[in-house]
Amino acid sequence: MQKIIEIDDEKRLQNLYERRMAQEIDGGVLGDEFEGYVLRISGGNDKQGFPMRQGVLTNTRVRLLCKKGHAAYRPRRTGERKR
Repeated sequence: MQKIIEIDDEKRLQNLYERRMAQEIDGGVLGDEFEGYVLRISGGNDKQGFPMRQGVLTNTRVRLLCKKGHAAYRPRRTGERKR
């Protein structure tokens, strides 16, 4: 089951920095209310709103060539691709 959790406390969020997508984390690092849970990072955004993508193994932004069937892309014309 997937659930979105928003945390405003910067000290708790520091435990999530430098982690990769699909990595599992013990819930106790976020606080006592998540003790005993195992959390998996499934996505997110950076400060400017660019989405995280599974399979991109770099900490910087990259220009991906998207085509039909990729997540978050809908081609307008036949054979169209977008960077």
